[in-house]
Amino acid sequence: MRQAWRCTNDFPERLIVAVDPNLIDDLEWRGLLANSTDLDALRAELSEGPVKFYVGFDPTAPSLHMGNLVQILTAKRLQDAGHAPYALVGGATGMIGDPKESGERALNSLDTVKDWVRRVQSQIQPFLSFEGDPEFTGSNGATMVNNYDWTAPLSTIDFLRDIGKHFPVNRMLARDVVRTRLEDGISFTEFSYILLQSMDFLELYKQHGVKLQFGGSDQWGNLTGGVELIRRAVGGKAHAFSTPLVTKADGTKYGKTEGGALWLDPELMSPYAFYQFWLNVEDVKVGELLRIFTFLSREEIEDLDAQTAEKPFLRAAQKALADQVTSLVHGRGETEKIKAASAALFGGGDLHELSVPTLAAALREAGGAKVETVGTIVELMVAAGLAKSNGDARRTISEGGAYLNNTRVEDPEFVPGESDLIGGSWLVLRRGKKTLAGVEVG
Repeated sequence: MRQAWRCTNDFPERLIVAVDPNLIDDLEWRGLLANSTDLDALRAELSEGPVKFYVGFDPTAPSLHMGNLVQILTAKRLQDAGHAPYALVGGATGMIGDPKESGERALNSLDTVKDWVRRVQSQIQPFLSFEGDPEFTGSNGATMVNNYDWTAPLSTIDFLRDIGKHFPVNRMLARDVVRTRLEDGISFTEFSYILLQSMDFLELYKQHGVKLQFGGSDQWGNLTGGVELIRRAVGGKAHAFSTPLVTKADGTKYGKTEGGALWLDPELMSPYAFYQFWLNVEDVKVGELLRIFTFLSREEIEDLDAQTAEKPFLRAAQKALADQVTSLVHGRGETEKIKAASAALFGGGDLHELSVPTLAAALREAGGAKVETVGTIVELMVAAGLAKSNGDARRTISEGGAYLNNTRVEDPEFVPGESDLIGGSWLVLRRGKKTLAGVEVG
């Protein structure tokens, strides 16, 4: 806890600015600390009073994804503990892109990057509180910054003299991603990325007093580059830590689905598909993801761990994970719509009461078919992939296992009418209790 002062009518008014002394312990328990420049020193500084910190996001796509969400939620944890976030969206670094092991990035136009900057900023904004009285020492209101503002006016000569001279080439060559790329080639543009990101930390340190940066563990070289630049250029001391990369049990990265990245933008990935991703994570990983991606308490998560160990078939932890993360990203209202849709699709509610976008997203996720005209129920089951042949469909119907909009169908020659179309264009077919498909008409 640190004391701050504000003068009122010539008398100082003491303000008590409290920070959570258990922040580092909580981050460690949640598995959010992979590397740190000096963890004991960082713990001490965070315990003394509010610390200004920053985390960066490069707009190399029109949306943030699951990996970025780790950083956004970590920033929220620090702000909730009393510290002041600077959310940097890299209009300059986004023009280049951090080097990746797979090869050179495609360069996007300035107009494209500017549009993506706006999109990314709008995705970050709901997670942090941007309110705060600047007259109060220790205010922890968030600030949004764009490194294009200080990078664009900088001349090449000034950049090389003021920034480049502090970076030994041999240390830059020692970075893992650079060593990986050297054989096939890496452009000077991507090779120099570390200078730009390090300059960001120096700029925020000098202009705003930012003393801490964090990011994913694949950014560790860039994070320490900024700390070192602050020491070399102005003799200052700063801190950095990294969060671990989130991987599946087999070591491959999370965040990729059959359709691509796990996007936060509902236009790129429907909230229903987003919810289903979290609902279907592996038992062995669900506890880890609950710690990283939710704000449930230690007691709540440990209780869910116990339920997974004792009764994994109930999937209580997965349900809590899907509920919490979808609500954080898309809102509680959208999550309730998704849960209602999931129940209704399998007979637990009225399909006609669902919103058409939610129903459509759910049925596209389930799979099915699109037809120009409506045929018999037999033809529809075959088209939707619920039966291998007309004969297979007829047998299913005769055995009582075919459903249209949750109503059992007994006549194989039945042709759905307009009144059966949900939202004017959808039919929900089901074989047995669990095998579902949608048919879009038109």
